[in-house]
Amino acid sequence: MSRRRPNPWIAIPAVAMGLLVGYLGWLVTDRSCRLDASTAIDAGCPVTAVIVGAVSLAGTIIGIAIVLSLVYRSIAEYRERNQRS
Repeated sequence: MSRRRPNPWIAIPAVAMGLLVGYLGWLVTDRSCRLDASTAIDAGCPVTAVIVGAVSLAGTIIGIAIVLSLVYRSIAEYRERNQRS
């Protein structure tokens, strides 16, 4: 079995989705921490929102990268077996 090179195209969708999910995690957390929506006071919880956004970003990038790596590896093995037969 030959050694495959890493596929750099895995990083693009993983980072793009990570940025989207990180932003959404930050946004939802920031909005849910508002003290009173009826007043003009804009008091959120920025530290918690940033932590949730960063954890969401990292988790999404890692998860999507793992899944895409397995998918690309599976496709490559399938093509390799079809070429042999």
